[in-house]
Amino acid sequence: MTPPATLDIQPTETAAATRPKVGFVSLGCPKNLVDSEVMMGMLHHNGAQLTPDAEDADIIVVNTCSFIDSAKQESVNTILEMAKHKLAAGGKARRLIVAGCLVERYRDEIQKNIPEVDAVVGTGELEAILAAAGLTPTGHAKNGLFNILPQGSELVSRAPSAVHQHSHPTEVGAQLEIEAIPSRPEGAAREQSGRFSREAWDGAVSTLPEYLYSDETPRILTTPRASAYIKIAEGCDHPCTFCIIPQLRGKFRSRRMGSIVAEAQNLIAQGVREITLIGQDTTCYGEDLGLKEGLAQLLDALAVLPGLRWLRFLYTYPNKVTTRLLETMAKHDTIAKYLDVPLQHASPAVLKTMKRGGNAQIFLDLIAKARRIVPGIVIRTSFIVGFPSETEADFELLCDFVREAEIDWLGVFTYSDEEGAAAFELAPELKVPKRTIEARRRKLMKLQQKISTRSKAAWVGREIDLLVEGPSEETDLLWQGRTPLHAPEIDGKVLINDFGPHEALVPGTFYRAEITESHDYDVVARILD
Repeated sequence: MTPPATLDIQPTETAAATRPKVGFVSLGCPKNLVDSEVMMGMLHHNGAQLTPDAEDADIIVVNTCSFIDSAKQESVNTILEMAKHKLAAGGKARRLIVAGCLVERYRDEIQKNIPEVDAVVGTGELEAILAAAGLTPTGHAKNGLFNILPQGSELVSRAPSAVHQHSHPTEVGAQLEIEAIPSRPEGAAREQSGRFSREAWDGAVSTLPEYLYSDETPRILTTPRASAYIKIAEGCDHPCTFCIIPQLRGKFRSRRMGSIVAEAQNLIAQGVREITLIGQDTTCYGEDLGLKEGLAQLLDALAVLPGLRWLRFLYTYPNKVTTRLLETMAKHDTIAKYLDVPLQHASPAVLKTMKRGGNAQIFLDLIAKARRIVPGIVIRTSFIVGFPSETEADFELLCDFVREAEIDWLGVFTYSDEEGAAAFELAPELKVPKRTIEARRRKLMKLQQKISTRSKAAWVGREIDLLVEGPSEETDLLWQGRTPLHAPEIDGKVLINDFGPHEALVPGTFYRAEITESHDYDVVARILD
């Protein structure tokens, strides 16, 4: 891939003679975090040092999110905050780089309106981070491809993201796994219909991202030592009218299964015990490679790897959660009994306008099927309230669905009117007032709170495996951890108030625990052994 002109920065003699310190801020979803880890790996492999302190950085990289309006605003605010480090008297920062989804949407506008930004790197050109930083590629990494530095989780700053309110061969080892990117028939058809068009986006390049990292790509892990994400696919072909991710990330494309398995083995060899598979839609995995039930096949291959304790996958599409997939979950003890299936709504009229399809009964049947095939499974979903054309009757249908389904983990997004999404073009009279949208969000979350309170009360007395993360974020008097039924970062917490036979607990270690108390979303546990 030829970097755009904005990235054609020649390394200076000073940069070549020293190891510049690079600081990262990664915003948005776990998929974005993996991109940050890949860019950090490339920089580290080619001579840069990584620092967690912006004040100490020679180069600052902000990896942005542009999923919804609040995420865009968070990204802009962070860029402006990092720009201050360049302008501050005595500040070390001499280069500011903006990467990620915001670049795909506002490539020219970023540098035009924020002149402190020296270079931009889109989602499909991660290898261009080297030129942006003024570094010369040193060739492929041969060994130790996944580098876990001491206290690696501190090397990247991650503000609580707005998204989580309730993720051609080169010379640096960052390579495409296949020379020609295959595609799903759905993706090719939707490309012909204009699904991926960027014509209305001033400054956006016309070519879509095609990049895929591989098991040979340098990467610095920044998650806690026992846990890691693996991105198994990139891009999205779905026609959802509220979403611009296909324009930001390109068509759906899967990584080769052998590369994913090799990456997992490499991670396990370095002490990772919990792997979370991510992609825009993991249930489409392998369709572009000619695999039928590709995700189930991948899970079968990964679940038996020696040393792996927990395996889960996030972001599934409801009509692609098959019997084979559920049976695969039930078959392996290492696979978390956890299904993340964003439903978005329950009204057939709203779902049709969203171009999602389905209805409340279809979703209730899916949930019942999952609970029947996978005993003890927990379901996570998310809904959008205030989508254009949503009536009070539609919303009440959604509330009725939530009461009947009794979802374990539920997040609610307020509709964000995104230019470039098909819903943006809907008639103004169909748009729901912001006050109404917010009132509906509060009502739905209050309803879910009651359901969650009852659900968590049923956990009391259960014994369960617990991954201890460290001191509680809320108080030094408690520690916190997660069970297999909690995905990293997005679900409730397990608060630990009794260490049992241990004088101290070790973060990143698995313990057996008993649930002793429950609250609305969190539970309290004591360590047994």
